[in-house]
Amino acid sequence: MSTLRFKAVEEASKRTPLEVLIPAQLPSEYYGKYVFNRIQMAKYLSKETMNIVLEAIDRGTTLHREIADHVAAGMKMWAMEMGATHYTHWFQPLTEGTAEKHDSFIDYINGPDGGIIERFSGKLLAQQEPDASSFPSGGIRNTFEARGYTAWDPSSPAFIIDDTLCIPTVFISYTGEALDYKTPLLKSLSAVDKAAVDVCNLLYPDVKKVYSYLGWEQEYFLVDRALYAARPDLSLTERTLMGHESAKNQQLEDHYFGAIPPRVASFMREVELEAYKYGIPLKTRHNEVAPNQFELAPIYGETNLAVDQNLLIMTLMHRIAAKHHFKLLLHEKPFAGVNGSGKHNNWSLGTDTGIGLFTPGRTAKENLLFVTFLVNTLMAVHKHNGLLKASIMSASNAHRLGANEAPPAIISVFLGTEITAVLDKLEHSSEDDDITVDELKQMKLGIAHIPAVLIDSTDRNRTSPFAFTGNRFEYRAVGSLANCSSAMTALNAVMAAQLIDFKKEIDAKMKKGMEKEQAIFDTLRVYIRESKPIRFNGNGYSNEWKAEAEKRGLDCETSVPVIYDRYTSEASVEMFESIGVLNEKELHARNEVKWETYTKKIQIEARVLGDLCLNHIIPVATEYQSMLLDSIYKKYAVFDRDKAGRLSKEDAVLIEEIADHISAIKTNVDDMVDARKAANRLEDAREKAVAYHDTVEIRFDVIRYHVDKLELIVDNQMWTLPKYRELLFIS
Repeated sequence: MSTLRFKAVEEASKRTPLEVLIPAQLPSEYYGKYVFNRIQMAKYLSKETMNIVLEAIDRGTTLHREIADHVAAGMKMWAMEMGATHYTHWFQPLTEGTAEKHDSFIDYINGPDGGIIERFSGKLLAQQEPDASSFPSGGIRNTFEARGYTAWDPSSPAFIIDDTLCIPTVFISYTGEALDYKTPLLKSLSAVDKAAVDVCNLLYPDVKKVYSYLGWEQEYFLVDRALYAARPDLSLTERTLMGHESAKNQQLEDHYFGAIPPRVASFMREVELEAYKYGIPLKTRHNEVAPNQFELAPIYGETNLAVDQNLLIMTLMHRIAAKHHFKLLLHEKPFAGVNGSGKHNNWSLGTDTGIGLFTPGRTAKENLLFVTFLVNTLMAVHKHNGLLKASIMSASNAHRLGANEAPPAIISVFLGTEITAVLDKLEHSSEDDDITVDELKQMKLGIAHIPAVLIDSTDRNRTSPFAFTGNRFEYRAVGSLANCSSAMTALNAVMAAQLIDFKKEIDAKMKKGMEKEQAIFDTLRVYIRESKPIRFNGNGYSNEWKAEAEKRGLDCETSVPVIYDRYTSEASVEMFESIGVLNEKELHARNEVKWETYTKKIQIEARVLGDLCLNHIIPVATEYQSMLLDSIYKKYAVFDRDKAGRLSKEDAVLIEEIADHISAIKTNVDDMVDARKAANRLEDAREKAVAYHDTVEIRFDVIRYHVDKLELIVDNQMWTLPKYRELLFIS
C-alpha cells in the first residue's frame, strides 16, 4: 500500500469521538444567545425604537436615519457585552458562499489628548462600501469601477461569530443593480406577498400580509480528513473524479435511518448546540441513504431568514467538522454509484391571519382558497418549468439529478391520487353551473369537505422534483451546495406573476357581471386543463416519461450551459421585469456569471483528472505491469518453455489488458487537453461553457471507466488513492 494512503487509513481508523460538553441548561434557555433577536432588542432598544423596527420587519416599512442610530447604539452595546470587537456586513455575492469584511469598533477621540473610543453609528449599520469589482458581476462592474454597496436587511437579525458582529445585508452596484442573491429574493418575497394578498382578499378581506415559508433539508457527506487529504480530486474539486464502487455500498439499504456512528453523533451534537445559540431551530438528524451520508433539518421559518440560517449552518458545519477530524462534503455527487446530496426546499405560503394557503381547510371557503392557490401553483410551474430548472442547475447538481434517488432534470409536479381526483372533478364539472361557496356542499366535487387526513394521505414520490406533500410543496431538485435564494427567488417570482394574472382575469369577469365564486371556478377549470402537462404521478426515471415529457412540451434540456438560457428568454425577462425582481441587464449579467462559473469548475476538474491520470494512475499501472513482465521473465528462466507459457498465460492477459487501459487513458486525456485548449480560445462566455460541456466534460466518464478498471487489476498495496471502501466506511 502506498505510504500516504496507508498512513491516512491508519490515522482515520484510530479516530475516537470528540467529547462535546453539553450545557446543563435546556436548549430553550440558551436558544438565540448569539442573535440580536426580539428578546435582545427589548433589552437594548427603547420601546418606541423597537416598535418601529418591528414594523419594518413585519410590514416592510422604511427605517429613517435617526432610528438606525438608535438601533446601532443598542446593537453595539449588546455585541460588546458578548465580547465582540469588530463588525461586518454579511452578504451573499454571486458565488457559493457568503462574504464579509471585518472592521473594528474603534475610532479616534477628537481632542488634544487623542486616544480611541468604540463607535458604531447608524450609518455604519445601514451601509458599507466593499470592492464590487472583486466579486462576480457578469460585467456590471469593471475592475476600474469598484464601488458597490452593502445595505442592512432589518428582517434578518444580526448575530455574533467569535468576536465579530455580523449584519445580514444586500449587495448592490453603484448604479443600483443587484450583485447578490438576497436582493432579488427580497423583491420576489415582496411581490408574492402583494399578489397573494390581492387574491386572498377575494375571499378573506382581513388578510393584510402573506408570508413565504421555507423548510430546507440539508444532506451532506462526512469523510475523515486524512483520507480526504490523500485524494487530490476531493481536495480540489470536492468530488471523486475516479474510484470503483465498493463491493458493499448502499444496496442493502442498511444505512438509512440506521444507528448513527459515535463520532458522527458527537459532530451532530455540537452542530445542534451551536445552531441553537444562533436561533437555528434544528429538529431532525439522521443517517441518509448512502454510507457516510447524513441529514439535518430545522423547523420551517420565513423564507428570507431560513435562507440566511442555511448559509450560516453550512459555515458552522465546516468549522465543527474540522474539530472532529472530518471533512464536510456538500457537493451534490461526491461519490459515483451512491445517493447524491440534495437540499429539499419545502415551500409554502401563509397569511397573517393564520391560514395556510396550501393546507386543506375545514370550510368550503377555506378549501376554495386552497384549491385556488394549488391550481395557480400548477400554472406557474407549467409556464416556467424551464426557468425553475435553471434556478437549481449547476455543474455539480447536474451529476445528481436523475441518479440514485434524485429527481430527474425534467420539472413536473406530483399531486397524489386524492388531490388529482379533486382537480379532475372540478375540471369536468359543468361550465354552465352557477357555483357559489354555499352550493359547494351540494356538489360532489370533493372540495367542500376535503378531509383533514388529506394532509397525510398524499404518498411520496422520490422521483418527483416538485411534489405536493399535504400542506406544502417539496422542491426536491435543489442541490445540497446551493444557496436556497436562487430556487426561492424563481419560485416566488413565478407564483407572484401567476397570481397577478389570475386576479386580472377574475376582475375582468366580475366587471362583465359574473359572480365572484363563479368567476373563480370558471378560471380554475381553464387553468386545470392548461396545466395538465406538468402533472405527473409516475416514475420520473423511466425512459417512457422522458419521451412523454417531450411530447407534453416540458423542458427536457440536459446541458447545463444551455439550460441557463431560460433566464434570458423573452417570457422570463418579461415576468421578472413585470414584478420588479430583476431587469434584463441583471438577468444577462447573472447568466454571464453562471457560464463563467461552470467553465471554471469543469476546467479545474479536467486539469485535476489529467494530472491524476498522468502522475498517479499510469505510473502505478505501468509499475504493476512491469512486475508482471518481470514475473513472466523469471518463470521462463526457471521452467521449461511449455510450462512457463502455461504459468504465464494469466499474467500475459493482464499485461495486455493494462496496456489497453493505459493507452485509452492517455489518448482520452490528450484529447481532453486539446479540447480544453480549443475551448479556452473562445471569448464568448456562453460559447466557452457549451464547448466545455460538449467537448471536455464528455470525456470524464470515458477516462474514469478505464481508471476504475485498473483499480480492480492493480495490486491493492500499490494503489495510491484511498478507495471507496475506505472513504465511505471509515467513520
